[in-house]
Amino acid sequence: MRIEYDRDTCIGMFQCVAEWDGFERDSDAGKAILRDSEEREEDVFVREVPEDAELDAKFAARACPVDAIEVYDDDGEQIV
Repeated sequence: MRIEYDRDTCIGMFQCVAEWDGFERDSDAGKAILRDSEEREEDVFVREVPEDAELDAKFAARACPVDAIEVYDDDGEQIV
């Protein structure tokens, strides 16, 4: 499973930070940071989700009020 985060879309509500420790607060920028991620394109960050964190990652994506977070299964299908 992988997670994609669009930092440009993020409005800094930090709901994702509350749901999963894969995200952290960047108070200076007013946006979240997806830890251990790679920037795939400008302001879009991607990382694999550890098996033991899959549920938390899904909750983080669902909690985002502006849909800046998407979760994909191993087949590349978007699930959140």
